[in-house]
Amino acid sequence: MNEIILNKKRNGMSMLILITLIFFGSILLFIFGANSDNILLIVISIILFVGDFFLMPGLKVLKPQEALVLTLFGDYIGTLKGEGFYFVNPFCTSINPAAKTTLSQSGDVKKNTITANEVQMSSNKISLKMMTLNNAVQKINDCLGNPVEIGIAVIWKVADTYKAVFNVDNYKEYLSLQCDSALRNVVRIYPYDVSSNIDTTGDGIADDGSLRGSSEIVAQRIKEEIQEKVQEAGLEIIDARITYLAYAPEIASVMLQRQQAAAIIDARKMIVDGAVGMVEMALDRLKENNVVDLDDERKAQMVSNLLVVLCGNKDAQPIVNSGSLY
Repeated sequence: MNEIILNKKRNGMSMLILITLIFFGSILLFIFGANSDNILLIVISIILFVGDFFLMPGLKVLKPQEALVLTLFGDYIGTLKGEGFYFVNPFCTSINPAAKTTLSQSGDVKKNTITANEVQMSSNKISLKMMTLNNAVQKINDCLGNPVEIGIAVIWKVADTYKAVFNVDNYKEYLSLQCDSALRNVVRIYPYDVSSNIDTTGDGIADDGSLRGSSEIVAQRIKEEIQEKVQEAGLEIIDARITYLAYAPEIASVMLQRQQAAAIIDARKMIVDGAVGMVEMALDRLKENNVVDLDDERKAQMVSNLLVVLCGNKDAQPIVNSGSLY
């Protein structure tokens, strides 16, 4: 069954005036009947007075981006949307199983305190606004088995009120659980940093995907997986973003040393490649310009000295030989 939108007129104000008139009319009728000892008028006034209170629950006020899911004696009759003052069947009841459930999300912030499953007083109106869900940071092993701490923020809204209310027990808790599940499923595919021989796309070809370097792609995959899981709950995922990413504390220092070592090796390799190129260029220039004719032994000594000067950590302090080279 799909969502049924009730196209009711905003007749709440006229019904409020009518209920008010019935209320005061029943009081006046009771007074008139009591003064004239007319039992029939007294009975009618009591019936009107009691019936007036039965009509009052039918008055409903909706703000922008709010909805009411209405049932009549257990049967779903439709969803009331659109801001305004309405009057519905007073025997209709509104349902929102997640009304008293608060999560770490924008729509449930109260007194600057955000705790999971905190119960607070709330109406049965369903918010149609975009809300942000920010679950706790999770510790997950990446594809290499390294423990990683990661957190995401998910922007979502209710797209189908019927599915949100009747297809799942509590759509907020359901969304929170599916976000954690999707996050684990996607993170286990990627390494934290770029690694060789790792296939993150599923095409059987190694690529350079990683949690740190491909955050946009990872977030998109997380969004798509969450959307697939919450489709039957009538929820729409607008966006998903990684808000926190780091190695777990127990291996953070070791992985930092590893990254530093890799950076030093890469820097040294670049320095050596540059130094070798400069030495080759110097020998070629000396040979082209006939500046000096060096035998193999002297070339080797020159190459050694130049590499020491170019690749050393400290400034070289050469010793000048004023005598013969031989």
